[in-house]
Amino acid sequence: MLKDFAISIIRTLREKGHRAYLVGGCVRDFLLGREPADFDVSTDATPDEVMRIFPETYAVGAQFGVVLVPAPAGDAASSSSAHGNAVEVATFRSDIGYSDGRHPDQVRYSKDPREDVERRDFTINGLLLDPVKNEILDFVGGRKDLDAGIIRTIGEPELRFAEDKLRMPRALRFAARFDYRIDPATFAAIQKLAPEIHQVSRERLRDELTKMLTEGRARRAFLLLDESGLLQQVLPEISAMKGVEQPPQYHPEGDVFVHTLLLLDKLPQPCPPTLAWGALLHDVGKPPTFRVAPDRIRFDGHVEVGVKMAEEILHRLRFSNDDSDQILALVNQHMRFAQVQRMKESTLKKFIRMPRFEEHLQLHRIDCQASHGDLTSYNFTREKVASFPPEAIRPQPLLTGTDLIAAGYEPGPRFKEILTAVEDAQLEGKLQSKPDAMTFVAQQFPL
Repeated sequence: MLKDFAISIIRTLREKGHRAYLVGGCVRDFLLGREPADFDVSTDATPDEVMRIFPETYAVGAQFGVVLVPAPAGDAASSSSAHGNAVEVATFRSDIGYSDGRHPDQVRYSKDPREDVERRDFTINGLLLDPVKNEILDFVGGRKDLDAGIIRTIGEPELRFAEDKLRMPRALRFAARFDYRIDPATFAAIQKLAPEIHQVSRERLRDELTKMLTEGRARRAFLLLDESGLLQQVLPEISAMKGVEQPPQYHPEGDVFVHTLLLLDKLPQPCPPTLAWGALLHDVGKPPTFRVAPDRIRFDGHVEVGVKMAEEILHRLRFSNDDSDQILALVNQHMRFAQVQRMKESTLKKFIRMPRFEEHLQLHRIDCQASHGDLTSYNFTREKVASFPPEAIRPQPLLTGTDLIAAGYEPGPRFKEILTAVEDAQLEGKLQSKPDAMTFVAQQFPL
């Protein structure tokens, strides 16, 4: 286990005459009875000393006193650590100046663990654990705040956030994740400094938002984002959903923002990040398409508008092409479930063979549960998915372009039309063999 490996690092460092402790989130999670994802070690050994003691070590932030010590094969096979199968070892330090709102301008190594803790973000993350003596070192009141359920910065809130602006959404994420309150002074500092969040790289902001969406309390996280002023800064398109009314016969729950938050509250656990972002963005096109018609409130073209808006958001946050494609597909297809019971069998089969269709189905389910509650189309689709064998959904083609050329057809745009018609008839069960398909083509597309 990675925990045992981290403890062995501490023992080795102490044998070499150094002080060393477990630190940060792993200590917090131990005290909360949770299984830590990462194990971090804090020590008075410098990076050079750590790398001499552990020859396999590789530097990831040696200029800030941080190196990774990889675990032997098999020691962390079940770990979900962000470091992979490795333990982060950081030298006690104090940080001087943060000109870029992210990295210290200068690092001064220390022999004092208290000095190291005092430059960290939140009290609940500032605890040290001596795993040999099983003792907690608490210089910042972290245990008290854990017991009280409070997120509080270590030291002056504005100073902590000025050092690293990403700490602002992290405070909200921890409050949501653990269902804690945020210290009033800490929250007031976030509200004051919210416009400065743009100093954070888009990739880091994307990753923090993804954690908010997938850790199990996305609804509260986004309520806190809104209340803090950060939502308007990082996702103004979501903030614009507030107060946008919906037709009560379809959405008795309230406006588009309320509906979206209810959706987030129903995300499955564990939740694929693409599904979470698809849920967040599925109705992003409603605010700009809102209109009151004689019969009811309408959002004509909200899917098409939403896809374009979602594409801009995903590009802005530097999503990978693969993730963007899936999230955009979820936004683009989410209204099609209303038609599933009227679809031709060929259309339905093509629909359910989309990549990662299970995410589409899950999005439809929670979309219904967060509005009218009618799961008829969901249940119909799920039953159809279960009833179709894979070869019925994606059968081997009966004809190819080569077959059409051999039959005397000229290559060109018509080929796609012909082959699509053949595939549809095959999916409908009307064609079973290549001769049947050639007869069908001759009748429907004569030379």
